[in-house]
Amino acid sequence: MSKIIEVTNLLEDKFEIFIETFVFLKDENEFLHQRLVELESQIANNQKQLEEKGKDYQLLKVAKTIEGSNESTRETKLKINALIRDIDKCIVQLSE
Repeated sequence: MSKIIEVTNLLEDKFEIFIETFVFLKDENEFLHQRLVELESQIANNQKQLEEKGKDYQLLKVAKTIEGSNESTRETKLKINALIRDIDKCIVQLSE
């Protein structure tokens, strides 16, 4: 009979350890999931800022070229031509 009690106590101890481990891992999983959501949000914000800075950089390059700088003159002319084509398309659509 004492053998059964020992086995039962051992089983109870192992079950308690299992439950404690489960609760710990569950809490850690929730924490890591929240951290993942925060980091994904931060990455999205950083990508948005990077895109905005890229646009600002392009505008600055165009402004510098128009200002008289010899750098990126060809690029600026291509950009202006693309804008003129877009304006022409809009005019054609409005006239239809």
